[in-house]
Amino acid sequence: MTSRFTIGETDFLLDGAPHRILSGAMHYPRVHPDLWRDRIRKARLMGLNAIETYVAWNAHEPVRGQWRQDGDVDLGRFLDVVADEGMHAIVRPGPYVCAEWHNGGLPTWLTAHQDMGLRSSDPAYLDAVTGYLEKVNAIIAPRQIDRGGSVILVQIENEYGAYGADKDYLEALVRLTRASGITVPLTQVDQPIPHMLENGAHPELHKTGSFGSRIDERLATLRQHQPTGPLMCMEFWCGWFDHWGEKHHTTTFADSAADLDRLLAAGASVNIYMVHGGTNFGLTAGANDSGRYLPMVTSYDYDSPITESGDLTEKFHAFREVIAKHAPVPELPEITPADAPTPHAVLEAVADPLALVTTARGEFDAPPTMDELGSDVVLAEYVTDAEGEGVLEAEVRDYAWVERDGIPAGRLQRTIGDLSLALPAGRTLRLLVEETGRVNYDQKIGEAKGLIGIPLLDGTRLDGPWRVRTFDVAGLGAAVAAASAATPVPSGRAIGPVGLRGAFDLDEPADLFLDTSGWGKGYAWVNGFFLGRYWRRGPQRTLYVPSPVTRAGGNEVVIIELETVTDATARFLARPDLGHEVE
Repeated sequence: MTSRFTIGETDFLLDGAPHRILSGAMHYPRVHPDLWRDRIRKARLMGLNAIETYVAWNAHEPVRGQWRQDGDVDLGRFLDVVADEGMHAIVRPGPYVCAEWHNGGLPTWLTAHQDMGLRSSDPAYLDAVTGYLEKVNAIIAPRQIDRGGSVILVQIENEYGAYGADKDYLEALVRLTRASGITVPLTQVDQPIPHMLENGAHPELHKTGSFGSRIDERLATLRQHQPTGPLMCMEFWCGWFDHWGEKHHTTTFADSAADLDRLLAAGASVNIYMVHGGTNFGLTAGANDSGRYLPMVTSYDYDSPITESGDLTEKFHAFREVIAKHAPVPELPEITPADAPTPHAVLEAVADPLALVTTARGEFDAPPTMDELGSDVVLAEYVTDAEGEGVLEAEVRDYAWVERDGIPAGRLQRTIGDLSLALPAGRTLRLLVEETGRVNYDQKIGEAKGLIGIPLLDGTRLDGPWRVRTFDVAGLGAAVAAASAATPVPSGRAIGPVGLRGAFDLDEPADLFLDTSGWGKGYAWVNGFFLGRYWRRGPQRTLYVPSPVTRAGGNEVVIIELETVTDATARFLARPDLGHEVE
């Protein structure tokens, strides 16, 4: 059954009748596909009538020409589930999305071209964007509401007015979007700040706002710049994200509910950001840099109404009560969260795990960046002969372990601006450099990673040659699981890099929360599923394990520890720990 969705003089119109959008944000790659229906249904039970999602280009095309739209990035299936649950969909395909997502959603193979004008009408950039939009809109177009699907709105770019004002770029995106079959209304979003709203404006885009407080003021500013049509808060911020080394952010549910009530009482439509945040699985977490580089944690719980593991919070119930004042809400069945089991696994060690996934890149006169070495390089080793002693100065993006003649000499950390250390006398210098998350907002999107420029030893350039290796981090879990040789961990302590693996049993598949407090910094897998990063720095101390990746009977956990192990047992807790005291 087809319908028509348009923008009228004062309202959104569904088949000609006024319609208020009550939407919630949920990003399909941040939720296990087998849990999409559960989370979408719970959003409907809160009283919502739509689901909004970003589309991360780099999740679909991590390597140029290798397009994916299956499994965790099966956007078509996600939109079909939204429709099955009787809800509408809003799709925001960027091409830039921010979202606290790795590189703001832009592929590293694209941003590696340092002379390319990102998010602009640069012909080289638009050439790549054209191919992307054609592919993603081929998924969206047949699922629009006027073709019997769920999609009612498509957004062009994302908060562009905070970044640039290239009207030719916006015109090109609108033209490409329409040419690839998108017929529903198009929108823009920016914070309700006059210059941002105007920088991101285009005659065919309906302006929406992103804000979480000062509701009346924000709506008034938005109305000044969108004098006709419905008012919509496309991102009603009901929580916030976390960085490694900072506190866990929460918002008072009563305050958030009051702001939501004020927004709805004004007649506005809303997209609650996030109704369900999910998880930055694998290596998908981004970073911010507004003067200080701060990488995102693995959890994207966002203090949402529906938690990372799908539980309903006080905020959920408070929002549902508010929505019920302004629109019908479905009956809420009794939903009792299952008690998470608490198994444990004694871990055995696999020595030198990086050797299992290494690629020699050759010798270089100057250290190449990770971007020069290929798409999505996360971990790289730089070795050179450097006789003498003194202060080593090196710009690392973002974290490096330094060795002198095979002996640890210290660490360099971008997050705290610690980019120098005293080196003892020696000959060989080794830096193992980790990229801990690519910036997703503002002008540092696409910046090069790895060892930047030529390091100095007591003011003298280390001109090399530099011997370089890279490591397939995503492949480490399978490599350690398959390794033939493993040994017990003496006294439960070990120095990294070391691979750890162990087995545990479950009576049935279940959500789990992996306790990382006995480890320093690294990565974790369960049954081959890449959970993401952990870091003793906090605030996050548990990693969410979605029930569909577990099984009744035997299960396997794999850890790659890059620093120090103080507990060679993998323990699973009954509840998550996202707000541990920061170290």
